[in-house]
Amino acid sequence: MSNFKAHETAVIDEGCSIGKGTNIWHFSHIMPNCIIGENCNIGQNVVVSPEVILGNNVKVQNNVSIYTGVICEADVFLGPSMVFTNVINPRSAVVRKNQYVKTVVKRGASIGANATIVCGNNIGEFSFIGAGAVVIKEVLPYALVVGNPSKQIGWISEFGHRLNFDEQGIAECSESKEQYQLKNNRVTKL
Repeated sequence: MSNFKAHETAVIDEGCSIGKGTNIWHFSHIMPNCIIGENCNIGQNVVVSPEVILGNNVKVQNNVSIYTGVICEADVFLGPSMVFTNVINPRSAVVRKNQYVKTVVKRGASIGANATIVCGNNIGEFSFIGAGAVVIKEVLPYALVVGNPSKQIGWISEFGHRLNFDEQGIAECSESKEQYQLKNNRVTKL
């Protein structure tokens, strides 16, 4: 008996490691040699390609494709129909399976619905990628990024609220009341 739940229509290939408390929903395909942490939620019609790594408490919404080369650390949120790429210059007639590019989504980051993450561009801790954004470069920790191509428009707290920094470079999250410091274009939680 497994310590995770999978809908009867889900396909789980041999050689996967799936943590306790994880739920895998309708028509999803978990391919060989994946590592999925504890308490994850894999939505409907999700593809997790070979050797993908998902940390604990990762939430994957419906219709997401997570391709080989992607690593999501703990507490990552992947919005509906967002997608990763894993080859810079794909061509149908050219096999590039040995050229997959790694992408790391750091702890606590959120990626909005229909966003696209071009491979090789790591996503910083607790950053927030807006719906429909096309990420073509690195995203800093706590950065708020939107648009196509994406651009940073501000900073965001670990609770997902915009941060407004004072003259001393200090901001407070409106929900958690935690404080953050902006120094040299980098945000840290105090």
